[in-house]
Amino acid sequence: MYITDFVSLHILYIFLTRSGSACFHISTMNTSRPVEYFILDGVKDRYVLPICFMVYVFVLSGNSMIIYLVRTDPKLNTLMYFFLHNLFFSDIVYTSVTIPKILSVFLTDDKTISKTGCFLQMYFFLSTGTTGRALLTVMAFDRYVAICNPLWYTTIMTRQRCILLIFASWGFGAFLVLPITIWATQLPFCGPNIVRHMLCDHSSVLSLACIDTSRNSIFSLTLALIAILSTFLLILISYICIGKAMRKMSKAQQLKVAATCGSHLIVVCSSYISASFVYISYRVARFDPDVRIVIAVLYSVLTPLLNPIIYSLRNKELQDAMKRAFCRCTIASKTNSKTVPSVA
Repeated sequence: MYITDFVSLHILYIFLTRSGSACFHISTMNTSRPVEYFILDGVKDRYVLPICFMVYVFVLSGNSMIIYLVRTDPKLNTLMYFFLHNLFFSDIVYTSVTIPKILSVFLTDDKTISKTGCFLQMYFFLSTGTTGRALLTVMAFDRYVAICNPLWYTTIMTRQRCILLIFASWGFGAFLVLPITIWATQLPFCGPNIVRHMLCDHSSVLSLACIDTSRNSIFSLTLALIAILSTFLLILISYICIGKAMRKMSKAQQLKVAATCGSHLIVVCSSYISASFVYISYRVARFDPDVRIVIAVLYSVLTPLLNPIIYSLRNKELQDAMKRAFCRCTIASKTNSKTVPSVA
């Protein structure tokens, strides 16, 4: 009985092979099962673990410190720091979407991520990154109004209008990347589930789909160019107008404007230059995949890491706020130590 079944199956296999349908049948059996999770197979070197941990600690502590100062110090209750507060909050969300999972992969050796979790990570990573650039654009517009139209500043930049600009920035990031994420979730994933990245990168995940994704790639590239070029052009126009206004100012006024805009300009340059490196690395076919992954991860943490450092070193108001906060903490600790009753 067993020999007869084996012979029958062997004859059927030879027939399918000669008819050219065996490969199709076998490949269909191997790839017809839908993917339920992905495996993040990025850089495997252990040195990434302490670096990511230290960077994440610095990002959380630095950005949280600035947010605390802006919310508690009455001298920082201005519109510029209101925008800065939202920028640092978006940086915290931006890094918290990816780095904890990267650390978890290294600590537990569990590289799996659910399909839903992967697309959620992809969406929040892209949306908060886009929101950060929108907030930088809003801050550039705020500086333009303050420098080029100082008499109309309080009339133009009202509290209600600033809140509307903040909602517009978060909405811009939330809705711009929503179509490409939804479209990606509708793709059939029935083959390999190994993502050659340390996070659920859009391009890396799309390459695992069972159908042609060239339309998805073109659409996502178009939206990425809209997000990057539109914000960059608006920032560039704002600074061109500021530069023209500076030509009519005295030397002391020019130095004051440079001190006011210097931190924002450095952050803008670091953000867009690092983004351009990432997009260039994805378009160069001979680029080492491991180096590309490292560049992408560094890009995701570079701006959130540098933002509090740049603003703290170049902004005297923030430095004074740190000193006042430190003095308050010192006085409070001394007061508490004095009021603690001694045990007789």
